[in-house]
Order: sequence, then structure tokens, then C-alpha cells
Amino acid sequence: MKDLDIVAVARGSGVPASTLRFYEEKGLVASVGRRGLKRLFDPEIFERLALIALGRAAGFSLGEITEMLPPNGRPQIDRARLRAKADELDRTIQRLTAMREGLRHAAACPAPHPMECPTFRRAVRLAGAGAFEPPKQIFRAERVM
Repeated sequence: MKDLDIVAVARGSGVPASTLRFYEEKGLVASVGRRGLKRLFDPEIFERLALIALGRAAGFSLGEITEMLPPNGRPQIDRARLRAKADELDRTIQRLTAMREGLRHAAACPAPHPMECPTFRRAVRLAGAGAFEPPKQIFRAERVM
């Protein structure tokens, strides 16, 4: 397959041309030449853009992605870094799960108002202290008398 101009890459990948230029400036992608004023890219750019998208979706910074994707050559994916990111995602999932359960509890709680619910008030205190990573038991069903 022949080299693709920036417009074709933008259309084929869904990545705007401005983002492709930015990625090139940051060293994430490299053009292979020009046709007139338009940058040209090797067709393998699509796989590289997919790797960048995967990294962004996983929460890696562009700097971290740049380290794993050297400009010329094979990706250097650090497995320890992948494990650390997976652990970070696990913590985020736990926090969001606890938040979801708290919201569901507050929505279904028989207390006349969520602020009268001891479980909800405990969650408010934790959030106010900047430590909203409650154990799963915090949102157990409680009866309000």
C-alpha cells in the first residue's frame, strides 16, 4: 500500500489532522514525507494510532505513551508499567463501585431525606475528608427507625 496523506489518515482513523500534527510534534508519530503541503504517513500509522488510543483509554499520559512507542521501531511496552496501571484501574473501579452503591443506597433508603440516613452521612464525612474509598460494608442495608 502506498503512503497516505494526512487527510486520508484522519478520515481512516477518526483522529483529526490537528491531533496528528500534535502527535508528530510530540514524537508519537512520524510522517515519511510530503506531497505538496500535506504530510504523508506510512499505512502502519493506523496501528500506531490504535496503540496510542489504547494507551489513552487506559489512562496513560502522552509522555508515558511516547516512552513506550519510540519514533522508529517496535513498541517498547513495559509490562511492570502495565501491571501498575491495571492496579490503578482496580482502585478506581473499587472507588467508583462504592460511589455507585452509595448513590443507589441513598436513592432507595427509607429515611425521609438522605441526610437522615446514617450510611449516607458516613459517606458524606468520608468524601469531605478526601478519603472516599470506603470498604464495601459501608453501604450495607441499614434500617432507619
